[in-house]
Amino acid sequence: MDRRNLITGGLALFALAGCSGRWKVDYAQGLDPEVTRTWKLANVVATVPASLTVSNSNTYAPNADIVWHGEPFGDRRAQVAAIMDEGITRGATGLRGSRPVTISARVLRFHAVTPAAVARAPAAVHNIEYTIQVSDAQTGAELTPEEVISADLEAYVGSAAVAAAINGLSQKRRITDHIDLVTRGWLGFGQDQRRTFTSIGR
Repeated sequence: MDRRNLITGGLALFALAGCSGRWKVDYAQGLDPEVTRTWKLANVVATVPASLTVSNSNTYAPNADIVWHGEPFGDRRAQVAAIMDEGITRGATGLRGSRPVTISARVLRFHAVTPAAVARAPAAVHNIEYTIQVSDAQTGAELTPEEVISADLEAYVGSAAVAAAINGLSQKRRITDHIDLVTRGWLGFGQDQRRTFTSIGR
């Protein structure tokens, strides 16, 4: 690496380190399991609004709402919606009551880490935030208010990322599994995933 690239890389890492802070998995209130046990999952509708900005820039922390490099280049909004759909669907499989419900999720932020950050950042965070709401699948009646869920997750970087890749633990799998667990906790029949942590990220 020449001197110019070394200086540029060092400045980028310094800027990223300046984004160190507290991150969280959080929501205002989980649902009552005595209520959710009467529900049966009919559908999950995950949307990514066209108004959200998307970046495919391979920099340390692109300034955009949607940053996703965990799949081949394509429609990033559609890829993110599919991840959210799968994670929430898996998390809601425990709903085995008699009342069919639809779970709607709207992505507010899905800022995963870039290859550049994975390769050279000292730490990183998948910064994920979305709204979620349950409605009656037959009548459309709202059964819960729309609630914001923060589902941040520590990212693997450096040697940890290499080890995860060798073991088939991709970013996509980790994030999908995480959304699954957060959904279970929110619905009241899984372990409560709410917590805070400190790390470097956008």
